[in-house]
Amino acid sequence: MNPDDYCHDLAARQGSDFRYSLLGLPLGQRQTLTALQAFQLETAHIVGECHDPDVARAKLDWWRAEIGRLFAGEPRHPVTRALWPGLGRFNLPEEYFREILDGVAMDLDYDAYPGFTELTLYVHRRGSTPALLAAEILGYQDRRATPRFAHEAGALLLLFELLCDVRQHAQHGRFYLPADEMQRFGVDPGALLAAQTTDRVRQLFAFQAERIRTYHRRALEHLPDADRYAQCGLLIRLELALALLAEIAEDGYRLLEQRTRLTPLRKLWLAWRLRRREKHRHRRRTET
Repeated sequence: MNPDDYCHDLAARQGSDFRYSLLGLPLGQRQTLTALQAFQLETAHIVGECHDPDVARAKLDWWRAEIGRLFAGEPRHPVTRALWPGLGRFNLPEEYFREILDGVAMDLDYDAYPGFTELTLYVHRRGSTPALLAAEILGYQDRRATPRFAHEAGALLLLFELLCDVRQHAQHGRFYLPADEMQRFGVDPGALLAAQTTDRVRQLFAFQAERIRTYHRRALEHLPDADRYAQCGLLIRLELALALLAEIAEDGYRLLEQRTRLTPLRKLWLAWRLRRREKHRHRRRTET
């Protein structure tokens, strides 16, 4: 199996939101984005797969050394070998990859966060930084506004993932909902382990969902018209996340009881419709 196939099998599995975000992109962008997504998944799995924290830290240290080898032109792992061609084609700073690894390391140091202020560093490292790299691969003209869009978009995507996986994380002893917000709504951490969505839990989840919608509004406010079509890959992921969030809200935020999903056909439709809409908007803009 060559490095690109390895990354594709890991990151672009059938039915995943990420797979639909690649719709219509040139091969070089698809391969580099897939390698980036594979890097995130490969390193994120370390904490869940290693029960011994010392072993997990040793693996993270290996990845830190591997990032050094990657930027020295000597990658060893299939993921970094797949990333290597994109380094010369796109502006992918080494420190961003190290920032992602620092975010993974936070899962070894923290199992709960007292407030959202403390959580924001984790969100930046694990959410915003990968999105900034993705924005570079997709390309843009506005060097000030579009990175701000990517920063907000990446935070949204991670916050949405943390909300959807709230019970799974609680089962592993990790709580990403800020402790002060759980206290405000009268939700004990143990309540997240129960397969029952009480009114208090529902209100807590609705509060998180509104924060996600706020990030969505801010992200779109930052994105200039000149870069909307280029950034379709990220826009598709936002579209799919917000569509699923609407379904979750309609179902009463029963995240502790069941896993709500969009069908592959609906994902394909939403992705295709967004890309077509942005293509038409881009065409009208360039013709005027």
